[in-house]
Amino acid sequence: MSALSPGTSRERLIQEIKIKAPASRIFEAITSPRELVEWWGVAGKFQVTEMESDLRPGGRWRMHLVSGSGARSSVAGEYREIDRPWLLSFTWNREQDDSRETLVRWELDERKGLTTVRVTHSGFASDDQLQRNSGWPMILELLRIYVQAEAKP
Repeated sequence: MSALSPGTSRERLIQEIKIKAPASRIFEAITSPRELVEWWGVAGKFQVTEMESDLRPGGRWRMHLVSGSGARSSVAGEYREIDRPWLLSFTWNREQDDSRETLVRWELDERKGLTTVRVTHSGFASDDQLQRNSGWPMILELLRIYVQAEAKP
């Protein structure tokens, strides 16, 4: 297995970041279709163009993306657990791949205005599938920049 980040094993990726914002604000940013389109992307690399969401256990979601080259793709799944604003888990399926469905779990822990955001992505069938889903450090940094930018005067 090649260069995996800390918290990564053959079947699971775990990433954490601390964000200076209330858990309720972060939860909104990760569940609001309007907000996800605003922050989930990097100019010239990829961008969420549309998000559909039925935010309830058993509800479905779908995220449409476009790459820097213009290629379109989508990721979809089903919400499993929702405990606003502390926990969100859902299945993750790259619709253009024929790889196994995986599970994403967001855990938020707020203390004195600082929230630790922990994402665990698990259930990979292969090292290749794990590598294709290893962008969580970048996604968490995009989330931090987006949420903290609102707090600046």
